[in-house]
Amino acid sequence: MVFDFGTLLASLNRLSTSNHQSVVSINLFVALICACIIIGHLLEENRWMNESITALVIGLCTGVVILLISGGKNSHILVFSEDLFFIYLLPPIIFNAGFQVKKKSFFRNFSTIMLFGAVGTLISFIIISFGATSIFKKWNIGNLEIGDYLAIGAIFSATDSVCTLQVLSQDETPLLYSLVFGEGVVNDATSVVLFNAVQNFDLSHINTSKTLELVGNFLYLFASSTILGVVAGLLSAYIIKKLYFGRHSTDREVAIVILMAYLSYMLAELFYLSAILTVFFSGIVMSHYTWHNVTESSRVTTKHAFATLSFIAEIFIFLYVGMDALDIEKWRFVSDSPQLSVQVSSILLGLVLVGRAAFVFPLSFLSNLMKKSPEERISFNQQIIIWWAGLMRGAVSVALAYNQFTRGGHTELRANAIMITSTITVVLFSTGVFGLMTKPLIRLLQPSPKHLSRMISSEPTTPKSFIVPLLESTQDSEADLGPNVPRPHSLRMLLSTPSHTVHRYWRKFDNAFMRPVFGGRGFVPFVPGSPTEPSGH
Repeated sequence: MVFDFGTLLASLNRLSTSNHQSVVSINLFVALICACIIIGHLLEENRWMNESITALVIGLCTGVVILLISGGKNSHILVFSEDLFFIYLLPPIIFNAGFQVKKKSFFRNFSTIMLFGAVGTLISFIIISFGATSIFKKWNIGNLEIGDYLAIGAIFSATDSVCTLQVLSQDETPLLYSLVFGEGVVNDATSVVLFNAVQNFDLSHINTSKTLELVGNFLYLFASSTILGVVAGLLSAYIIKKLYFGRHSTDREVAIVILMAYLSYMLAELFYLSAILTVFFSGIVMSHYTWHNVTESSRVTTKHAFATLSFIAEIFIFLYVGMDALDIEKWRFVSDSPQLSVQVSSILLGLVLVGRAAFVFPLSFLSNLMKKSPEERISFNQQIIIWWAGLMRGAVSVALAYNQFTRGGHTELRANAIMITSTITVVLFSTGVFGLMTKPLIRLLQPSPKHLSRMISSEPTTPKSFIVPLLESTQDSEADLGPNVPRPHSLRMLLSTPSHTVHRYWRKFDNAFMRPVFGGRGFVPFVPGSPTEPSGH
């Protein structure tokens, strides 16, 4: 056997070149993220722009520059990777959403959030799938099967309300924020579950038993994913409460919290569950128990660490979407019929508008029938904002489209290329146009109370702001229910004040059984030689 040194040297040279290209790509992306942060800060008070749109525009401009430098051959420096998105970028975004949520407002509107996020997404999925099947089958798009049309329904049912949440205030509009925020997370999870169900089922012969099996699988994934997230959160709280790493090193505390959060996501992926739901509810449970078991310095570190990772991941995603929008490989397939590509994108955008309206207004009416207090009802102006907030499509839609219509980030079929370019077009248009109009629309329909704005702006920044997290809206005590709320002792009172009743009984159960085992507010780790934190009760 003769050893070929020439082949070895050539292989090493290619490896070296590949590594150098990766270093160049990472350097460029880090520099662009820094630019997005700086420009976003300078445009903080702008009534039109926000970080998402800024990152999208910078990504587009970078793609144009790369396109010119490469002589029209390439517009991006990274090939899309589903693993990069679903395993590395999405977990910190969803976990931070659960970790920072105001739990009382979220669970008080839980029924409405589930109506919008689960039932509403299902309605939108049916309308978009049916509309796409009816229209696109008549056009000369290419070979698309029933599974592709159902996948289109799941892809375009996934909302991206990041732009809206950036201009909504949890303090000024708590009901609106909790509805838009909660629906966004549940919607993403529902869309991914629907997408996976469509991919895993044999759709060649659809009958009643297949439909029931699909629904049963959907409910199983929802329930089991939520339970796994709760168990992971409680396990982290118990470990930290019993072992108390902080007496030796706060670094160990922070590391175990971050790793347990990520482990919950990866376990859900391992068992083919909805990792989005799992890590979201893991974040909620950790904020309620685990966060209060760690030392004061670890609380500050974990809160800001999760927020920072989420912020960077969001910017990275929008940067990539902007750069990939000019991918020559995909646009080459539709260059001979640009009119068809525009028509497909317009139809998809129209279906998104109709599908969104088809459930927001009817389900809002249904939700209002169950609310006795006028403050808890959704006004027509708020319904318009909720409808508008869900019109934007973002990273989840792009990731699912790549999953369905590409192989390793590349596509070789005309129909698949048309669907990819149409998805990118809808994402760019909805984020750019609808996102730009979000701030003015909210200011028009939901003007902020002047006295509340002054009160918020005049609040001093004290060390207490680091002790009491952003996750709690107010103290979770029975005093929150107010003096006029009757204490329920019968089924009649349970039906008359359901949210207050459930909250009161949960608080009693939590104080009696959960907190003694898992810690939480009121549990103060003892640090030798340092004062303990006052009780939260």
